[in-house]
Amino acid sequence: MPYHRYRPFHERVDVPVTDRRWPSARLEHAPLWVPVDLRDGNQALAEPMDTPRKRRFFDLLVATGFKEIEVGYPSASRTDFDFVRHLVTSGAVPDDVTPVVFTPARPELIDRTFEAIEGLPKAVVHLYIATSPVWREVVLRRDRGEVWRTVREAAERMARRAGDAHGVRFQFSPETFNLTEPDFVLELCDGLTRLWDASPDRPVTHNLPATVEIATPNVYADQIEYLHRHLARRDGVILSVHPHNDRGTGVACAELAVLAGAQRVEGCLFGNGERTGNVDLITLALNLYAQGVDPMVDLRDLDAVRDTVEECNRLPVHPRHPYAGELVHTAFSGTHQDAIGKGLAHHARRAAESGVPAAEAPWAVPYLPIDPADVGRSYEAVIRVNSQSGKGGVAYLLRTHQGVDLPARMRPDFSRVVQEATDDSGRELPAKELHDLFIETYVVEEPFGVAEFEEVAPVTGPTVTGLLEALAARGVQVEVLDLDPGEDGTTAFAECRVDGAVAWGAGQGTAAPVRAVLSAVNRASVR
Repeated sequence: MPYHRYRPFHERVDVPVTDRRWPSARLEHAPLWVPVDLRDGNQALAEPMDTPRKRRFFDLLVATGFKEIEVGYPSASRTDFDFVRHLVTSGAVPDDVTPVVFTPARPELIDRTFEAIEGLPKAVVHLYIATSPVWREVVLRRDRGEVWRTVREAAERMARRAGDAHGVRFQFSPETFNLTEPDFVLELCDGLTRLWDASPDRPVTHNLPATVEIATPNVYADQIEYLHRHLARRDGVILSVHPHNDRGTGVACAELAVLAGAQRVEGCLFGNGERTGNVDLITLALNLYAQGVDPMVDLRDLDAVRDTVEECNRLPVHPRHPYAGELVHTAFSGTHQDAIGKGLAHHARRAAESGVPAAEAPWAVPYLPIDPADVGRSYEAVIRVNSQSGKGGVAYLLRTHQGVDLPARMRPDFSRVVQEATDDSGRELPAKELHDLFIETYVVEEPFGVAEFEEVAPVTGPTVTGLLEALAARGVQVEVLDLDPGEDGTTAFAECRVDGAVAWGAGQGTAAPVRAVLSAVNRASVR
């Protein structure tokens, strides 16, 4: 492959941080999450959302607890403009939610943007322009001074349009920040901080995008730390980041950027966006949650969130997507199943011993970084059986779904039966079919059944001892190696040796231990 065509990041951008502080920082609280699904994410859809789909998505974001939401690019299309007007006229925006609208640095488009938000008690108007050398040379064909003049004129127009409306704040994005000279970014941001008179009670947001990922996440963290430590009026600036995922490291870039001083993160639910997507806010929030940090959003019904996003975007969420995918809490591997099953049982015992509900007890279950129940998942899908599964998973499913608690010594025997069945079918074995296979395999009574035995049993009813005597009278010598009456008394298990052949059997209902021995005898007799 012609790798020589590509330049490493250090030949494309200077990163002046040497005294790094972010590696020793800790994530101890959530940043301000700002979903951009309705603008940036929407621009990446083959079928952009109409107003009903956008409204459903907006209502989801509000219900989930997001307090600043980018709602559109009103100068880009009539659909976006109409949706922003819909939010204004329908009263859909709660008092504690601030809409964000996006505009390029062009006078007529800034005016159109302000027309869209007229009537909103508060809003953030987000100005952007590309700033890196390749964009300046190839796309804008302007030098640094010309870019600054364009930005300044746009910012002045925004300030005039906003007037004395204290509810309108400003945001600036030097697009392609991560490829832009740091001193130029600082010049632009500080110039706007002064022009817009940023202060703690009316802060300016400077949003620094990794528009196209070019380096490992530590490089982005260095870039963010440099701006964090050198921005003027720092207490009047909200430092924001907008990572994309071109190298597959968008989540890491966002987390390291917060360590480096970022206070705000823009992204999309489940990471939709151009190319490989925007940073995934769901993963970021639940990563914090898994560390014992309040994510400041409500994801207790994550399946409902996913269903809504899939319907609005008309894109599926991958089954292995972190936290939200259909299979992320599911184990097929035998060793994983055994560890999870034991972990869940240990968690329940420890919670009971401490007098704390299991849903509130400290969580430490192998292979499950968070309790699936915390995000609205039941335990039904945690362990599923196929040809890769082991005795632990099989036993867990029978116990939790059918109330059949196999003795430990019997589990390898049934696991072999299951392995053969799944190898033959090549598919997963649901809990109901697993139970049917158990009944078919072990709960048998022919050719010497309970009814026939009861004819020669004592008046007090059939007993295992009586059965063994009756069998001996017929010339069948049986040694009971293991007899488990079952914890609930409804299912019993027996392991017997008949003429050197050993087999397990099970019995249910009346005289379950007797039925279990009969089943084991019959199975051993046909081997």
